[in-house]
Formats: sequence, structure tokens, C-alpha cells
Amino acid sequence: MGGPGKTGRPKGKKGPQKGTGGNGRKALEGKGPTPRAEDRAWHPAGKRKAARERFVAAGGRTGGSSERREGGAPRRRPADDTEMVTGRNSVLEALRTGVPASALYVAARTDMDERLKEIVQTAAKREIPMLEVMRPELDRMAGRDAVHQGVLIKVPPYQYADPLTLLDTTLQRRRTPLFVALDGITDPRNLGAIIRSVAAFGGHGVIVPQRRSVGLTASAWKTSAGAASRLPVAMAANLTATIKAFKKAGVFIIGLDGDGSVDLPGLELATSPLLVVVGSEGKGLSRLVTEECDEIVSIPIDAATESLNAGIATSITLYEVAKLRAAAAGRA
Repeated sequence: MGGPGKTGRPKGKKGPQKGTGGNGRKALEGKGPTPRAEDRAWHPAGKRKAARERFVAAGGRTGGSSERREGGAPRRRPADDTEMVTGRNSVLEALRTGVPASALYVAARTDMDERLKEIVQTAAKREIPMLEVMRPELDRMAGRDAVHQGVLIKVPPYQYADPLTLLDTTLQRRRTPLFVALDGITDPRNLGAIIRSVAAFGGHGVIVPQRRSVGLTASAWKTSAGAASRLPVAMAANLTATIKAFKKAGVFIIGLDGDGSVDLPGLELATSPLLVVVGSEGKGLSRLVTEECDEIVSIPIDAATESLNAGIATSITLYEVAKLRAAAAGRA
């Protein structure tokens, strides 16, 4: 007998070989005509068709009340996320921009200059507890490589909102949702700039994933120029699940990417409930997030420019959305 995988008659014997019984005929018949691009769910054209059908089915409404779904957020990051902001310039800037410090520590017998005087006065005005400690203790609190210059502030973990609760609140107030979600962005300055832009252009919140993403650090607070105290930031335990929950509630998902199939100017979905997903400047959007987007949108730029910073791209997108929404409201 032949070995595994061998077919036909045994070696050295004559006679008819075994046929396939007609099964091979099916392979020759083919699989029929290729489906149109818009009939393929994974194709960009198919996603646009599905988005249009959802919009028509919703009758242009801003969506109904959303139920409790998967993808919600823990209330905050772990307690070890407490930060120490050190150095007179850094501490003063943090206090000026409203970073929510829980305590001010000053080294005993440290030299008092104009910066330190303003730090103490600002902390007193904001009723932040001030503690005088010995310099070795301040060295220990600041860490081995930090230069504290005799002063530091303690910044407690940020109290994150729940993304689905934010969506429910927005819908209950009869507003057209506009949220921004971060996918793999790790620079706190980008987060701060995005928070500032969302607040400036009428957005309702920013969503950060629990893993592989920057949190609302003191640096992000400072970059937001105080907007972080006015605009809620939510944390998603699972960003993909949260996106799916937003879609079920009638929100359209657009992802920003330089190779997108839809140009930003005149974006048709601008007046619809929107969640804008921004990827990192290097890797862009993750595969799972891309698959959930109704449209992948690109910003036309000069060919000599490789890409835009995530914060800048978000600002341009939100400006265009706000402009188109204002124009639609003027025509209504």
C-alpha cells in the first residue's frame, strides 16, 4: 500500500485509477461573480454603505438612550499613579494651570524667592495643605534623579468618568454627541492638546483606553491649559467594546488616518452623532479599531509633509465638524 497522502493505484499494478466521483467538477465551476465593493462588509465602500443605512434608519436623530453595555470604565487608575511634580518652575506652572494638587511640600530652611512666594500664596488661595519637611525626606519623596529645589506637589490619581455614562448624559440633554477616543497615544502633551481642542469646539468628552495609552498626568493637565477641569475624561476598559456600544446607541465612528478613503472637507457625517478615533503618529489606528470605523477620514496635506501630529490632526477635524454643524444649524 502507498504511504500517507498517496493516491491512485498501488505501485506495479495495472488497472483503472480511483476517480473523484465528480467532486472535482465543483472546483472548475468557480464561485460565481465577484460581489460589488459595497456589498463586502469589510471593504471601505461596504462600511460607508452600512453607515448610510444606519443614518437613514435613525431618521437623522441623535440616537436613543443607551443601556449599560460592555466596555465601561473603572473609576480611576490604580492608586500608585500618584504623581510628584518637582522644581519651582514646574510646580508654579502646574498650580497656575489648575492641576489638582492634594498637598504642597516645602523643605525646611529653604531659600525663599519670588517663585516660591507665589507657590505658597497660590496654594493658600486654593486651600491646598502645605507641609514643611526636612530635606532628606523631600529627597526621598522626589526620587533619586529628581531636582526638586526644595518644593514639590502631590497630584492624586485622576477620577475618570465612565464613557457610556457620558454618552447617556449627552443624549438626555438632547445634544448631538461629539467625542474623541485615543488609540495608542502615549504622549501626555498630545492628550492635553486634544482635551483643549475638544473643549474649544463643543465636544462632550475624551476617552482613553485603560491599557497602552497615556493617562491624565500633570503634564497633560498643564498642556490642556485648564480645559481638563471643565471637560470630562473617561477611561474605557476595552476600547473596541466601547466603540461597539457607541455604535449601538446611534453614534457614527470615524477614524483619522493619512490613507483614509474619505477626505475631511465637507464630511457628510459631521452633523451626525460622532466618535472621532485618533491613532498614534507612528503606528496609526489599530486593526481592531479600524474594522469598527464607519469611515476612515484623511486630512489633505502637502505631499512634502509626511504626517500631522495627533493633536493637530484632531484640532483640524473638530474645527471642520464644528463649522459644518454651525452651517447646518443656520439652514434649519
